[in-house]
Amino acid sequence: MLRTRSALLVSFALGACLGACRQGDTQRGAGGSASAVASTSSVAVGSAHPASSASAAPAPTGVRVAALGWEVPVRERPTDGARQLGYLRAGAVVAASSAPASRAGCPGGWYELATKGYVCVDDKAATLDVNHPLVAALARRPDPRSRMPYLYGIVRKPGPLYARLPTRKEAEREESGLDARMNEWLGTDGENGASFRADYWTRGRATKAPRELWEERATEDVPPGFTDGKAPPGNLSGTVGEPGALVAGRTKSHNGLAILDTAVVEGRRYAITTHLLVFPVDRLRPIEGSAFHGYEIPGDIDFPFALIRRDGGSAMREEGKKLVAARPLPRRSAVKLSGKTRFFGKTMHFQTEDGLWVSDQFASRLDPAKKMPKWGKKGERWLDVNVTKQTLVAYDGTKPVFATLVSTGEAGLGDPETSRATKRGIFRIHTKHVAATMDSETVGEEFELRDIPYVQYFEGGYALHAAYWHDDFGTPRSHGCINLAPEDARRLFSFTEPELPEGWHGVRRALTGSVVFVHP
Repeated sequence: MLRTRSALLVSFALGACLGACRQGDTQRGAGGSASAVASTSSVAVGSAHPASSASAAPAPTGVRVAALGWEVPVRERPTDGARQLGYLRAGAVVAASSAPASRAGCPGGWYELATKGYVCVDDKAATLDVNHPLVAALARRPDPRSRMPYLYGIVRKPGPLYARLPTRKEAEREESGLDARMNEWLGTDGENGASFRADYWTRGRATKAPRELWEERATEDVPPGFTDGKAPPGNLSGTVGEPGALVAGRTKSHNGLAILDTAVVEGRRYAITTHLLVFPVDRLRPIEGSAFHGYEIPGDIDFPFALIRRDGGSAMREEGKKLVAARPLPRRSAVKLSGKTRFFGKTMHFQTEDGLWVSDQFASRLDPAKKMPKWGKKGERWLDVNVTKQTLVAYDGTKPVFATLVSTGEAGLGDPETSRATKRGIFRIHTKHVAATMDSETVGEEFELRDIPYVQYFEGGYALHAAYWHDDFGTPRSHGCINLAPEDARRLFSFTEPELPEGWHGVRRALTGSVVFVHP
């Protein structure tokens, strides 16, 4: 069983997915940076949206609302029963009106945001004090301009999640054999050792080597709210017990953590999670996500072309009645085609622009839509997902602007009601989250992955989202959702409707979001 760890995900999406969702799972899911790609198209994926619906919102006045709750609702009208438009995550700061529009059911007042909507200011949800300790502790915000909005790590050695930064003596008490295990980690080469992507945890900041920090018992990079062994303000995770408690819980193998920053205490570096919990980086494997990204149309390549789905493919030339390899075709490369097709034996082949042949066992041919749908003719942005080809093409109205490889449900064209297949049909994106947490309690498939990036729900628990835990795009492997490489997920998140207002973490708009057309 996969389920969401977010109340808003339940109310908005009726489910969640980890590279996967299963239709019918109500209130539970079922589920370095990439180089920039230049575009000569008039509307590139990730470009600004058309005129925003926030145009009628109040001009900034110097008053700012800061979120204190994990998910602070933004309402359409200044009353608690009004439709929810989205939410702010704890630490967000958004410009607002100079005075409350109403105090109905909210003694602190409903303030109109400069983006749109209203937020109730009270002791637990939001404040006008932008210097509040919790806001200071969460000063590092998710960056929706990056292919991954946070730092990420996968647990390789389970251990305690601390409610504050522990001293070395406290850590030794909670983690028996700490000194021996640290020395083993410091002396190990490869991805399980201290030298593996060590600069990832510091965001490239210059610092001493892990062994030098450990031996000198150095303390550095401690952010506001964590100094002097203090617990950070608030209890965002809901797992911190009595005041002064050191341990808030324990991780399991393969849990994924989203990380705001790191700090070194007495020589050991700790990750600070989005819930302001603390976990040692020596128990994590840093995860940067796939560097793959798709292709701008026509800037990088134009129709007809093929995307190479698998390793081992070659462009073939005819020698008599045989085909022989002429040159290798790197996986996930794009190949310009002539438009001609031909069977060699029982296998379809596509002719390349220079007269060679590519097997459809390795390549997916892409052409513009044969019949433009009405939403395209009306100028809407939309996504065309082909399950058989494992491809996605983004359209701005009638104009294709971007193409990439995806990973849909591992059951292919199976029945999504009874298998891990992606539901086919015509849908509209109704809810978007910069990041959302999903987990599973299914025996043999237990996991928890924090803050999966760039989630876009289009039907019940089915969503498009980044997958940072695999690099297999072009191959079906989800439980039903549409997995994207992180950079592609970010671009498409910015490209589609509803648009996420600045400073928000999630947005909802039923019936009028961008179309997602999923077909065989």
